[in-house]
Amino acid sequence: MDAGHLPEPCAEKRVRIVGSELVESYTVYIIEVYVGDHSWTVKHRYSDFHDLHEKLTVEKKIDKHLLPPKKIIGKNSKSLVEKRQKELEVYLQTLLSRFPASTPKVLSKFLLFHLYEISGIAAALAEELFHKGEQLLAAGEVFLLRPLQLYAVTQQLKLAKPTCANGDAKADLGHILDFTCRLKYLKIPGMKAAVGTSNIGEQILPFDLSIFKSLLQIEISDCDAGQIKGLPSLKPTLATLSIHLSASSMKEILVPEASEFAQWEPEGVDTDCPVTAIIPTWKMLTTLDMSRNFIRCIDESVKLIPEVEFLDLSYNELSLVENLQHLYNLVHLDLSFNKLTVLEGVHTKLGNIKTLNLSGNQLDTLSGLSKLYSLVNLDLSSNKLAQMDEIKNIGTLPCLEKLSLADNPMCIIPDYRTKVLAQFCDRASEVCLDGTTTTEKELDTVEVLKAIQKAKEAKDRMANNEKKNGFCFPSVSLSEITTCKEKAFITKEILTPVDSTLSQRCYDVYSSACDIIQQVKTQIDSSLSSEVTFESSPCCCEEEWKPWTANLSNLFVPPPLLSYATTNQEFTNQLSAHLSQANIEESTPIPCKTTTLEGTDQGSPQSGDGYFEMTIDDTNEIMGCSSSSTIQENMPDDVKKESAVDNVKMVVWSLCISVGEGLSQRPTCLVATDSSLVVFHTRSEEPVSTLEELMENLETDLVVPYTNIETFQFDIPEVCFSLKVKSSNTRWFFFSGAQSLKEMHCCIVPHVDQTNEQVLNSSNTQVFIRQFLNSWDFEESEGSVKGGHLIHFLDLDSSTSNKNVANNPQFPKNSATLDVLSQIGLFESGQNQTSNPMILFLTSRHLCILKVDFVTLASRDPSEASAMRSCSKVTRIPLSFTLLDPKQDCSCRAVSDSRRFYNEHVVELMAGHERLTVVFALPQDKFTFQIEFTQLRSNLREIKTIALQRTKKGHSKVHSCPAPATATERIPTSSVPQEVPRPHLTLSLLYPAKSLIQQLMEDNQCPSHFSLSSSLLLISSLKGDQLVHFFHDNIAEMENEELKHILWTSVLFYRSPDVETTACVLLSTKAIYFVLDDTASSLTNQSMMWTWNPSEHKDTDFLFSFCFTLKLKDLQSVNVGLFDQYFRVVGPSADHIISCLTRDGYGTHRFLQQLMMVLTLLEKVPSPEPSELDFYSQFGNKSTGKMENYELVHSSKVKFVYPSEEEIGDLTFIVAERKTPQAPSHSFNILLYVLVFQVHVVPGQTAQNQTVLQPKTLILTSTDVFLLDEDHISYPLPEFAKEPPQRDKYRLTDARRIRDLDRVLMGYQTYPQALTLVFDDVPGPDLLCHLTMDHFAESDGKGDRTQGVGGAEGEVQWCIFVPGADSRERLISLLARQWETLCSRELPVELTG
Repeated sequence: MDAGHLPEPCAEKRVRIVGSELVESYTVYIIEVYVGDHSWTVKHRYSDFHDLHEKLTVEKKIDKHLLPPKKIIGKNSKSLVEKRQKELEVYLQTLLSRFPASTPKVLSKFLLFHLYEISGIAAALAEELFHKGEQLLAAGEVFLLRPLQLYAVTQQLKLAKPTCANGDAKADLGHILDFTCRLKYLKIPGMKAAVGTSNIGEQILPFDLSIFKSLLQIEISDCDAGQIKGLPSLKPTLATLSIHLSASSMKEILVPEASEFAQWEPEGVDTDCPVTAIIPTWKMLTTLDMSRNFIRCIDESVKLIPEVEFLDLSYNELSLVENLQHLYNLVHLDLSFNKLTVLEGVHTKLGNIKTLNLSGNQLDTLSGLSKLYSLVNLDLSSNKLAQMDEIKNIGTLPCLEKLSLADNPMCIIPDYRTKVLAQFCDRASEVCLDGTTTTEKELDTVEVLKAIQKAKEAKDRMANNEKKNGFCFPSVSLSEITTCKEKAFITKEILTPVDSTLSQRCYDVYSSACDIIQQVKTQIDSSLSSEVTFESSPCCCEEEWKPWTANLSNLFVPPPLLSYATTNQEFTNQLSAHLSQANIEESTPIPCKTTTLEGTDQGSPQSGDGYFEMTIDDTNEIMGCSSSSTIQENMPDDVKKESAVDNVKMVVWSLCISVGEGLSQRPTCLVATDSSLVVFHTRSEEPVSTLEELMENLETDLVVPYTNIETFQFDIPEVCFSLKVKSSNTRWFFFSGAQSLKEMHCCIVPHVDQTNEQVLNSSNTQVFIRQFLNSWDFEESEGSVKGGHLIHFLDLDSSTSNKNVANNPQFPKNSATLDVLSQIGLFESGQNQTSNPMILFLTSRHLCILKVDFVTLASRDPSEASAMRSCSKVTRIPLSFTLLDPKQDCSCRAVSDSRRFYNEHVVELMAGHERLTVVFALPQDKFTFQIEFTQLRSNLREIKTIALQRTKKGHSKVHSCPAPATATERIPTSSVPQEVPRPHLTLSLLYPAKSLIQQLMEDNQCPSHFSLSSSLLLISSLKGDQLVHFFHDNIAEMENEELKHILWTSVLFYRSPDVETTACVLLSTKAIYFVLDDTASSLTNQSMMWTWNPSEHKDTDFLFSFCFTLKLKDLQSVNVGLFDQYFRVVGPSADHIISCLTRDGYGTHRFLQQLMMVLTLLEKVPSPEPSELDFYSQFGNKSTGKMENYELVHSSKVKFVYPSEEEIGDLTFIVAERKTPQAPSHSFNILLYVLVFQVHVVPGQTAQNQTVLQPKTLILTSTDVFLLDEDHISYPLPEFAKEPPQRDKYRLTDARRIRDLDRVLMGYQTYPQALTLVFDDVPGPDLLCHLTMDHFAESDGKGDRTQGVGGAEGEVQWCIFVPGADSRERLISLLARQWETLCSRELPVELTG
């Protein structure tokens, strides 16, 4: 049908019955309906006509005799069918003439107007949206509209009639308009064939999209682009546009106005040419998918989509890549399965492209892709690439990671993968070819090919240099190329009882490739070995730091030197003058040399079996080139003149480790001039105070022109780069700040011979550390790696520390702590010494220590990708068990060199019970480490250790010096520069109201039945202001955090449902803190490694304990137990589900009340204002808002879930099934539910420890008493639970009838304030017949059974301790009342001593 002859909505409606057919035992009449030029077929039997007539008779008062009557006999005869056919046709014609304007709904549905006629289609759509519109909009899903529906709505809007012509409010056109104004995601699927039984072709139906005001995404398929109207109206909001099988050019979709205006330009473009229209751009459009169309070229219409990032033009007929230079933000481009043959200069059109898909084209050359430097993913599969040399064009792309060349002719070449990877040189390991990661075997083959090629290039280059400069280089033979293979990783797996299905790795130690790892040892004055102690006096700053010796000056860069940097113009001018004067004064050019490391001896590797002993000796060591080799001796005269007037471009102070015949380390000044690199060091060990003093003490170690640098590369990203000079075996490693190293590297690299420049193996520290860890290890660190600090471990008291640990019974000789720490290989002798240099990293859960064998690393080929990995090993220590030593804090100012060194470079850590002293080489590294450590440890979502300050009397020392450490180990004031922020405390927090302090003192009453560790005893003893100061000094982790409530309770963790631990719960305005008993060590993932008891830690000033933090912003729900006997807090993971067994309804109520009050104070996003009433809210079904499962949603979005009737019913059912069927129904009522302890006497124990408390649940009904074991942590099931818990929620252990109760004993004989219920042991069929055989076993749950006096029946005693006073009184009262009801006399109660 021609679009110009489409019917109008007012077109005449006609109907004909063209025939009939017999289906089974009834006749079906074939009806053809005509509305204008549209027609369709409907089939109905006579009974359908009869039902229609009945409905019209009731609704529209139609004449009952208008429909032909029924026939029972001969109803399928030919004559009757023909006669009835004519009568039914007249009947339908009469109905249509009766309702010319609006067809009744039943008649419209009978003639399928809702499928094919525009009024019926619009009414049906309006009614559907009336019922489901709000739900569809709230779901945010893609809504599907057919072109026929949009055509019907478009035509309806053109009519000059009310939007609700038929009087049915549900079919009002306004529902559609309201829905389309708010719809965000739309799909319009057309079809090539006719719709249903009609002659309607959807492809030629025009429709208007201007009714959509909020669309973000639209997809159109199988529609004629010329019939799509109103697309430009979507420009203000549309972000994603997809058009398939509908367009022959991009212009007819993006610029439909081009058909009206010959000359047009996008808005915002200055042009001198005459234009007839300025077209607005698609400002919000970021994704354009025009795949599977009939597009032949990329025309100038792309000027209107400057914000597009994703462009898909696959499966079209493109032969050229053009006009894409207007898409400045284009990142991903798909041109697959087109007709592209060449790609010339595409880098001028695709400057920032990252993903390019060119598969399925006809490309035979890649010359046009050589400058796409930002390209990451490239798909060239199914092309005509046959020559391997074409890969060279993309082999130099620095960011390329994924490459696909499948189904190309070159794929049949032998060793195709290896030859392709070899084109990428050092980046071969980073490229994923054809979806397959490069294997170690392939990398080995690539390395051999590269080595052969480099050897040839080096030989040619050296020959050329020899002819030019007269240098003498050693020859290189292929026989000298060796391959060093890595050994298998040594991993220590520790299984924890918390989760036995997972193998928890507490430390992963990766061994070096070399069998012998030598160790750097810097000897310290041996006279200090037995005198090094930490004084516990209030202030120790006035004293010298005893481990300080002059030898330590070689391990760090003094902070005053950092002020003499590139920005210090006077210093750089004097350096330039110094270098020029040195060149002029010397009769010969400056040789490549190094001076003596004063006071130390760098022995050869053969001098010992350690990691190169460093002892006090006068032996000189050449750190750079050997003394016989001079870099500048054979320099041409012009080069000498240039070096004499060199200007200083950059200065970096660093710690240098040089490896030649031995190993040495010292602070150095790295200077980059116009033509050479110079390394200085200071002769004086004392800190310099003036520039003149510094210049007098500067001594040159190395001067090397840039042309003589063999390699200059990063070995550890952002931490260390290395330098190797031609004709020298010495290799230099420089450690400094990340920014300084990057700037120096960028300054020097452009002057270095590009053929010798090595590419950085890892782009950042995250990728670097990843190579040492398994995939599952790196995932748990969440990808965040911080730090990269050069450190030394300092052994302060090796002679006494190990002895004390060995003799202490709490530290067994085979302690896993000592075993793991020994794997780091810190020290190898009993004397005081520093460890070999190491690099310290921090992840979100671990402290990573990287030990590098610099001697072996220096001997390896710098270009070898696995050199660093094979010469290093990583040890990980959990952050949760690592503390900044609280003793190192001091608020006084340093007055001595030793104390200044300690404050600026030394950090003392507590790893479990081991104290580690860390010396940071760079002064800023200490402060950076402390900030990162504090931040990461405060974000830990697991149980962690904390240090609590105490005095000899056990009371908190609030205002004395040193200041106490906190749970997150806030950095001491004396060690922190001014820019380091500390948690802010307002005056109201420092001086809380007296009413709050009084309330906290009342809450801080620990129940007598709790067995407390030393740390919990300390908290329970605090009074008044001590509570507040203790909280801020030791526990609080966030700013402006105020303590609101204290609760003493037992807690259960979801990960360890069998371990009940005593805890002091501190509720603040920001978090809930659980300070745990020492038994919490069995709950942690490192429980098998840290086999120590914090309360027995021998420290007079501090106690070590465990703490778990649940931030209120992570709190999701609170489940309240029956009768408020307990509650469970639920966070984002299984580690954040904790049940608090208060066993006291009042305590639970108080805590929940305070928690709700605190949650109310939290800042929450206000709820959106309610919109005006629309048709959906006006006519829809309104919900009454019934609260399900007794769930209260707090304004902070935290759910408080209270016990439902179903939960009480389940408990009632368990009780009821133990009774006989004859039991009266009222006996099933539960009168009391209380959590208690059953007291058991353990024979053979001392008087103080003769009782054991076993947790139980006591149920009291009208006639019976029950004892149950209950799972308080697993139910209700968390959302992430995939299977039910292994234990039932309730498990009955014992049951007795109240009528069998003989007497009640009260007093202190068995256990203080316990109740002993004495029952006559008369097992009745109504109770014990249903119990399991466990009831008769010799277990703890059956009480003490004693024989009566004089041969009387035995007795069963239940010794019950009820912690809550109110619950205890209620139990006695209810038990006495029920016993009196059943036995008609008062319950005998006896008092014991």
